[in-house]
Amino acid sequence: MNIVKRYQRDWFSNIRGDVLAGLVVALALIPEAIGFSVIAGVDPKVGLFASVIIACVSAFCGGRPGMISAATAATAVLIGGLVRDHGIQYLFAATLLMGVLQILAGFLKLGRVMRFVSRSVMTGFVNSLAILIFMAQLPELVGRPNSTYIMIAIALAIIYLFPRITKAIPSPLVAIAALTAATWWFGFDVRSVSDLGEMPTSLPIFAWPQVPLNFETLQIIFPYSVALAAVGLLESLLTAQIVDDMTDTQSNKSQECIGQGASNIASGLFGGMGGCAMIGQSVINVSSGGRGRLSTFVAGAFLLVLLLVLDDILRVVPMAALVAIMIMVSIGTFSWRSILDLRKNPPSSSLVMLATVVTVVATHDLSKGVLVGVLLSGVFFAGKVARMVHVKAEDHADGSRLYRVDGQIFFASSEAFIAAFDFDDEVKAITIDVTRAHFWDITSISALDKVVLKFRSKGAVVQVNGVSEATSHMIDRFAVHKDETAVAAPAGH
Repeated sequence: MNIVKRYQRDWFSNIRGDVLAGLVVALALIPEAIGFSVIAGVDPKVGLFASVIIACVSAFCGGRPGMISAATAATAVLIGGLVRDHGIQYLFAATLLMGVLQILAGFLKLGRVMRFVSRSVMTGFVNSLAILIFMAQLPELVGRPNSTYIMIAIALAIIYLFPRITKAIPSPLVAIAALTAATWWFGFDVRSVSDLGEMPTSLPIFAWPQVPLNFETLQIIFPYSVALAAVGLLESLLTAQIVDDMTDTQSNKSQECIGQGASNIASGLFGGMGGCAMIGQSVINVSSGGRGRLSTFVAGAFLLVLLLVLDDILRVVPMAALVAIMIMVSIGTFSWRSILDLRKNPPSSSLVMLATVVTVVATHDLSKGVLVGVLLSGVFFAGKVARMVHVKAEDHADGSRLYRVDGQIFFASSEAFIAAFDFDDEVKAITIDVTRAHFWDITSISALDKVVLKFRSKGAVVQVNGVSEATSHMIDRFAVHKDETAVAAPAGH
């Protein structure tokens, strides 16, 4: 597909759906952005401006149409110490460097690391995020007047029942409009957006961070920037994969890294904090009919309009309506089938999923949960492959012995490979056939060395047959036994 057609598809193939979905997302971004600002210890406008800028820039530069990026909890929790110890200007500088590192990751095509994230980790990530989204609504659910619960119930009823009447207008937008009108008309005493904090009254201003441009500043911000860049990319790439699955489309992960970097650089230059993709808002967008870049841009642009032009209306939007939307997102995000699959799936897969969920919920850190899940997946996979190594011995009439090796030899299976050989028998001629085996690392080559040299120490003549080209290169570089008297025969001999 050429550039013009792709541009038209990404921006203008779903104008109505994208615009309406963007309006819903803009409203859902407000409590999140303000809440994340509080977590980071900064003024609410820092999170709100960041959400505006990141959404608009990522609409043009990102690699996943229809995905929403803004200020997030994943990045907010990392910067509280920096703001507290050094001030807000160092946050802006760290955000700039964060963006540079993410662009570098894009050019290095680090988005390909997503191939190492298993389906079990993805399911755990989604489930834990659904739980965190619901837990984030608890302050608005606990200890509130009965009218709040009634309004939430009405909003949920509208969200789930209105699509049966028509899907032309997103039901979350209808719920917000209905509850806002009812609150304004009847004067209900419920919490509204105005209770979250002071809204900004002017446009963000371009300004270079007011920090000394020296090595000391770099020492201060670099650890924060690396952590922000890593967590931001991890959450963005996982969210992109989830939206890929929801829309049955593919995205450019390397371009997404670049887009996230450009967005964060712009945010830092206009007085915003760092951010990344938001799975909750992305799910809202897709569920409301958003598919293209226009929905992401409308979300950011309309948020700015709400803040600066429609602020009087925005202030009376009841929190109950926004909480209902986030509950819908939590319910829709959670993979309910994964509970039924716990018995059906292999125990190792279920354990990986549960470990990811428990870690994220316990630490409120998505990156730690994914790291635990990936490590466990790697351990279980290595153990499974290690058990698939087989060595079969065949004794010949002339007194020689042939060992046929089948499987993948690497650090986890090397001990089993060595243990499969019988070094006690007095056999004078040994042939080791590795036609159906592959040696992956220096540990496996060392294991082959041990087997060959141990047989030779017993006085046997040892020959290694069927060596593949890749294994041959490993043997030439790292093996010790090749320098002895026996020569390994090439594959096919």
